[in-house]
Amino acid sequence: MAAGEVVSRKPLGKKFGVTDFINPKTCGEKSVSEVIKELTDGGADYCFECIGLASLMQEAFLSSRKGWGKTVILGVEMHGSQLSLNPYEFLRGRSVIGTLFGGIKPKSDIPLLAKKYLDNELSLDEFISHELSFQEINKAFELHQEGKSLRCIIWMDC
Repeated sequence: MAAGEVVSRKPLGKKFGVTDFINPKTCGEKSVSEVIKELTDGGADYCFECIGLASLMQEAFLSSRKGWGKTVILGVEMHGSQLSLNPYEFLRGRSVIGTLFGGIKPKSDIPLLAKKYLDNELSLDEFISHELSFQEINKAFELHQEGKSLRCIIWMDC
């Protein structure tokens, strides 16, 4: 894909199982968690926060279903902000768990994942939206910050 080309995330998301998309800019006066609770008739069973902002971690938690909703924190809080959650919500059955690198055990899991990729059992190529030379590394960061890429491969020998 060309460096300036915009990546359409919906078709790729659908391919990997995403069923619904919510743009916070189109939620009006409602919070994202309110929209998700309406869309799912009470909240999602599993919520994942991958960005690294305490405010989004809180929204993910509030989007989970009372009684059994689980929120998984994947993002590392970028600004050192504290996560504020009402303890009463835990008593109502919601839970939060964190994971670093998806909980893999590098020594055993990375070779296994590499083998699955090489044996075409694990599809990763669809996540690569751009391939750029090392001289274009700043362009890769720009594309990422503008939301125009999924993953960029930086070729060191170009």
